[in-house]
Amino acid sequence: MSIALIIPDRKLDDLQYRLQQALPQTRIEIWPELYDPAEVEFAVVWRQPHGCLNGLVNLKAIQCFGAGVDSILSDPTLPDLPISRIVDPALTAAMIGYLDGVMSYYRLQLDMFSRQQQQSLWRPKSPRKLSRITILGLGELGSAVASHFCQQGYQLAGWARSGKSLQDIQCFAGDEQLHHAVAAADVIICLLPLTPSTENLLGRDFFQALKPGAIFINVARGAIVDDTALLAALDHGPLGAACLDVFRQEPLPPASPLWQHPAVLITPHVSAVTNVATVVSQIAENYRRAQQGTGLLNPVDLVRGY
Repeated sequence: MSIALIIPDRKLDDLQYRLQQALPQTRIEIWPELYDPAEVEFAVVWRQPHGCLNGLVNLKAIQCFGAGVDSILSDPTLPDLPISRIVDPALTAAMIGYLDGVMSYYRLQLDMFSRQQQQSLWRPKSPRKLSRITILGLGELGSAVASHFCQQGYQLAGWARSGKSLQDIQCFAGDEQLHHAVAAADVIICLLPLTPSTENLLGRDFFQALKPGAIFINVARGAIVDDTALLAALDHGPLGAACLDVFRQEPLPPASPLWQHPAVLITPHVSAVTNVATVVSQIAENYRRAQQGTGLLNPVDLVRGY
């Protein structure tokens, strides 16, 4: 029996080696070079080509190689099998570290000083007064981020599709409360999962609900945001700046106007990258569970989409 690693355009030697060490009696193979597709019982996937799982007739379970599963669920040929996602404390720590850096970048006005440097301008400015943060998405990652910034002394609000209750964080829920959740925020951080109900959720009406000068940070999925509405809000208000780590199309096409926009900071989907060393044991345990027919760790709810 074997495990197939279906993660295109990524070097997988380290993952293959570590999994082989954890499961010495199991063949670990890198798709599409499979010894015998009929022997594959477990697949580790990330942005898999649609239809590539069809030939794995004895597949028992699917393991996402990350926290988000939207790219898996978008496959119309996806087999009806248990799916698990990665829940990794190191991933959470990486996200918090990234967001700490972005908050410092804007608080210290480094965006403005960068633009001044291009013009050889010497104009000192005091730090921005950023006190209110709203987190969109209060799952495990969003809740951890909200708690972290609350401990840093910020006033926190959060919004989710369904009701949540978190200590010291004002929680909003449902479409009717989305605009209330962000109206007073200096910074909005998007950590929503991409589902049919969140695709293009953040459009013109959302951005017009923000206070003048608000900063928008997206570390979730690009398709949650209407890029045309985002650019309009940057050009004509009220949005003051945007940090974007995720995009509807990745890599971001060279012709995208986001590249050259003076109020946009772009990073290439690096806010929280799965660490092979910390997730191998989780993948190996889910393989064993699939073999035994027991429930997977961190199962995906197919109805909710995460």
